[in-house]
Amino acid sequence: MKKIFINIAIIISFIFIYLLQANFFTWFKIAGVMPNLLIILMLYIGLFMGRNSAIIYGAIFGMLVDIFISRKLGITSIMLVIIGIIADLFDKNFSKDNRITVMTMVGVSTIIYEIGTYILSYFFLNINIEILAFIKILLIETLFNIILTIIIYPIIQLTGYDVEEAYKGSKILTRYF
Repeated sequence: MKKIFINIAIIISFIFIYLLQANFFTWFKIAGVMPNLLIILMLYIGLFMGRNSAIIYGAIFGMLVDIFISRKLGITSIMLVIIGIIADLFDKNFSKDNRITVMTMVGVSTIIYEIGTYILSYFFLNINIEILAFIKILLIETLFNIILTIIIYPIIQLTGYDVEEAYKGSKILTRYF
C-alpha cells in the first residue's frame, strides 16, 4: 500500500515539474536557459527507489516529454533512463547524507544528460555544432540545477529514506559489511 502512495506521489511530482518547466521557468530564464528538474527527479528515483524503477519511470516520463515538447521521439527518454541508471550507481558508491555529495551528483547528472542529448540530437536531428553556445548552456543549466537542489534538499532528505525503506528495505548493515 505504501508503494502505491509513493508511485502516485512520483507521478504527481512529474506533473508538477512538467508544469513548472512549461509555464513558470519560461519567465525565469538565465541567458535563455531554464533548469531541468526532471534530472533531479530521475536522480531521486534512481537513488532511493532503485534501478528498475528509474528505468521504468525514465522511459515513461521521457516519452511523455518527447511527445509534448520535443521534435524527435526517444532522445529525452534514453537520457532519463541513463540518468536513472547512473543514479543507482551513485547510490552504491556514495552517501546520500551529505548535501555537497547530492549537489555533485546533480551537477554530474546534468552534464551527462546535456552532453548525451546534444550528441543524440546531432546524429538524429542533424543540428549544427556550436561548442561555445553548448558550453554556456551546459554551465548555466548545471548551476541552475545545483541551486535548485540546495533549495529542495530538505524535501529530498525528508522523503528519501522512507521511499528507500519501502522499496529496498533496511539494508544498512549489509551495505557496509
